[in-house]
Amino acid sequence: MLSGRKLELKEEKQLASYACFSSQSRGRKYDIPKSKHRTAFQRDKDRVLHSQAFRRLEYKTQVFVNHEADYYRTRLTHTLEVSSIARSMAKSLGVNQDLAEAIAFAHDIGHTPFGHAGEAALHEIMKDYGGFEHNSQGLRVVEYLERRYSGHPGLNLTYEVREGIIKHHTSYDNPDNEMLRDYEPDKNSSIEGQIVNIADEIAYNSHDLDDGLESGFINTDQLMSIPLFKEYYEKLKKNEDDEKMLRFAIVRELIGAQISDAVRSTLERIEKLGVESVDDVRVNDNIVDYSDEMRAKNTKLKQFLYEKLYSHYKVLKMQHKAERYMEALFDIYNEDIRQLPDSYLERIDTDGRERVLCDYIAGMTDRYAQDEYTRLFLPYERM
Repeated sequence: MLSGRKLELKEEKQLASYACFSSQSRGRKYDIPKSKHRTAFQRDKDRVLHSQAFRRLEYKTQVFVNHEADYYRTRLTHTLEVSSIARSMAKSLGVNQDLAEAIAFAHDIGHTPFGHAGEAALHEIMKDYGGFEHNSQGLRVVEYLERRYSGHPGLNLTYEVREGIIKHHTSYDNPDNEMLRDYEPDKNSSIEGQIVNIADEIAYNSHDLDDGLESGFINTDQLMSIPLFKEYYEKLKKNEDDEKMLRFAIVRELIGAQISDAVRSTLERIEKLGVESVDDVRVNDNIVDYSDEMRAKNTKLKQFLYEKLYSHYKVLKMQHKAERYMEALFDIYNEDIRQLPDSYLERIDTDGRERVLCDYIAGMTDRYAQDEYTRLFLPYERM
């Protein structure tokens, strides 16, 4: 087994000059001895993986609420898919796979139950108390809320992973400078952080499409108006008669095509901009991105998913139902805060009543929030 230091030297020898090296990490908030057999970023990945917040992602919504069926993506399976794509891209670009994977594992750790509907509801509830945004909440989870170590709060992750969480940026994630105040708001994320950004888009576009077709909320005829889908449908239909196998093949091709395009375009930008260091990455606009052609195709797919899947009447019904759950739970807890566990009550004086309530509800799974609603509002349900 290689020692931690030998693994660091291996990184320095094999990775590109613009990669983040474990040996050059900006470190942790609280000093701890180095791991004997892991690099700093490998250790971070393990710390996130073993956290309670990570395990709760298993029962948090991606698009379809967890109880709808066993085969739809959850926030956890989505996270694992993002991690797989990010690791593949990092390897192709010669940068730090462990850092990319650690950021990917943590990128959705601050999500509420019921997906973006839950986040919107909590933001509205908290609008007079600092609001709610899941990247900020993710950072709060790993820096403060997780309690697994006696010497410090949080998971005590490296600066680079924490930065990747708060600077996570997609169509649905757009952190402002106030959120970034401790993480150089005027500079871009590391190349590994940028990889996770685009891996997230690739995963949710392709896999939400797959789940949408599985649910019957969207269909192939509708998708033929989308160039990116039509291209692979016509190519693969010639050799596949089974519609389900054809769908799986199209999703694989979509993922592969987007990864290949992003890697190729990124390498071209690196060469064009003369990127040679981490600092070069940070002072430029996004280096990790699609070609203009793929970006245009991808945008049309995203617009389709928004209009036909995320705005499908059955999805909207569940979203509005989720909002009512969140509002009702917040109100009833607020009527008598003593209904919260002691570990939360202990933080009221330091964190504020509303923020503690927000933390409690944000940490719930879909299943727990629904069960709690039933316990609190249905008179014959046992506590």
